[in-house]
Amino acid sequence: MNAGLNAAVAPALAPGVKLRFDKVREGWVLLAPERLFVIDEQALDILKLVDGARTLKVIIDDLAERFDAPRDLIETDVVAMLRDLADRGAITL
Repeated sequence: MNAGLNAAVAPALAPGVKLRFDKVREGWVLLAPERLFVIDEQALDILKLVDGARTLKVIIDDLAERFDAPRDLIETDVVAMLRDLADRGAITL
């Protein structure tokens, strides 16, 4: 697995973090205590699969199949985004 993340880890939103559509911004956001992350379509596709049950491998495989993209490219992008959000306290790995 890329960047040392275990493929069996099941990422989840951190306690108090919610994925919501923001009518004011007319887009999806990740709401965290005292923080807000505006997300793009790619991040939304990933975050919709982050439920604490799906493993990192399952998420990557699903996205690679759905978008008919090289798995290694998807893996690199997913791992980078999830690591960034984990570093900011928005998800748990």
